[in-house]
Amino acid sequence: MNNFIGTYECKIDDKGRLKVPASLVKQMENFADQPFVVKRSVFQSCLEVYPMSGWEKLMHKINGLNRFVKKNADFIRMFTAGVKTVEVDSAGRLQISKDLVQYSGLKKDVVVTSAGELFEIWDKETYEQVISTNDVDFAALAEEVMGSINPEDVS
Repeated sequence: MNNFIGTYECKIDDKGRLKVPASLVKQMENFADQPFVVKRSVFQSCLEVYPMSGWEKLMHKINGLNRFVKKNADFIRMFTAGVKTVEVDSAGRLQISKDLVQYSGLKKDVVVTSAGELFEIWDKETYEQVISTNDVDFAALAEEVMGSINPEDVS
């Protein structure tokens, strides 16, 4: 499994074209010319970008939900709302649709940051607000989320 690494400050133009840093383009090449899937984040006002293989793995789980259960059908509809496929163009840009730019509040300055097998696209100001939590809060969160994981179980 390939994971993305890094946080990058980028620019997006008025047409929604995001200039992808060369080092991230190089990482994207690890996915053998697959398209990527851009979607709205569930918990934040940012965008998530999945390689197609990761998206298909996630959708396999989602497709296992019983669509005759209303909350499942509602979740699937909301989860996949606005989903688009994108590819890096010859100028090293991703075209972000207007509805996704609007949802995520992207302005001229954006941050692209790794999140394991996907990466996120944030408006720079929003990103800085979200990560500006104090050290004590982050330490408590880290302990709550990771504290019960046995390092020998992670492989």
